[in-house]
Amino acid sequence: MKIVIAPDKFKNSLTSLEFCNIVEKQLKIELPYANIVKLPLADGGDGTIDIVKHYLDGETIKTTVCNPLFTAIEASYIYAPKYETAFIEMAEASGLKLLKPEQLDCKITSTFGTGQLILDALNKGAKKIILGIGGSATNDCGIGMATALGYRFLDKKGETVNPIGKNLSSIKSIDVSQANPQIFSTDFKIACDVTNPLYGKKGAAYVYAAQKGANHQDILLLNKGLKDFSKLISQIFKIDPQSIPGSGAAGGMGIASKIFLNGTLESGNKLIKQLSNFDNQISNADWIITGEGKLDNQTLSGKTIQGVLDTSTKNNINVAVFCGAIDINEKALKNMGINYASQIINEAKNLDDAMQNTNIHLKTMTKKFIGHIKQLK
Repeated sequence: MKIVIAPDKFKNSLTSLEFCNIVEKQLKIELPYANIVKLPLADGGDGTIDIVKHYLDGETIKTTVCNPLFTAIEASYIYAPKYETAFIEMAEASGLKLLKPEQLDCKITSTFGTGQLILDALNKGAKKIILGIGGSATNDCGIGMATALGYRFLDKKGETVNPIGKNLSSIKSIDVSQANPQIFSTDFKIACDVTNPLYGKKGAAYVYAAQKGANHQDILLLNKGLKDFSKLISQIFKIDPQSIPGSGAAGGMGIASKIFLNGTLESGNKLIKQLSNFDNQISNADWIITGEGKLDNQTLSGKTIQGVLDTSTKNNINVAVFCGAIDINEKALKNMGINYASQIINEAKNLDDAMQNTNIHLKTMTKKFIGHIKQLK
């Protein structure tokens, strides 16, 4: 029997690697002859950096960059010299997590530090860069990132514009002549799991700016800036940002990654599956055990479990899900292609117990699952 363990994290309680180790240990005790394959996954959000490091056997590189408010900080990324590949999370340099609540103001924040991380990776010799664009504190349409890489954004007087969100409408031309040439020989993959357009009611400012410190007037200003800058992008790069799904991701970093880095936007889950060689690793498996903190309707929108199900269905492999909580009914689970489901909340006394003792409950759930598959024989 071949069993693949391929979960996402349980946020704030268990990493996907920890999940794999707990389940593997129990499987080995009760199914000693089973072939067990561990494939920890992630969807491009928090925790992805550890999973990438696991697969690439990369090293953590630390360097000094600017945070969203241009204060010097130490930030890190993963680099694997063997594969000439870097993984950068923009949140490490340009993330909400770097600012105190009272500092949040995406009119004046910048992605400049993310550009500095990219530059450092290029100088290390990276030929492929995977850029995760979740968790940003910015709404500058990536002009900060691009500025760090040599692009110049000029106002009507031909003077350089400070690369922050509130200045987007002031930009009248873009000087690409000094852009770092290494960009154009590097393969950029952008982990992007949202499909928001750049501007408008479903765009970057209206949907995300409030959580980054913007009030209603700020949102109107930022949305206008994105719309004005979009027109300039269309003129210069001959591309309509509004036609690109995900262009509004991370305050416009979606479209910025495409036009300034020539990047390809892909789901974070898909990129991690590629790194793990997932499709080949699960070949001839009898079961895939997957899971995440909560299984609900959002799972169908690019989350890890959906990525697993996409592949398992094609290969006719049984799927078991172990989750913190499951918020969909049994019929929906079957329709998704899930053959067995279990939730920690059913094992725990209360939510606090579920969060504090996830590892213990996961062990119990694994034992029950083993009992289930033994009955099927």
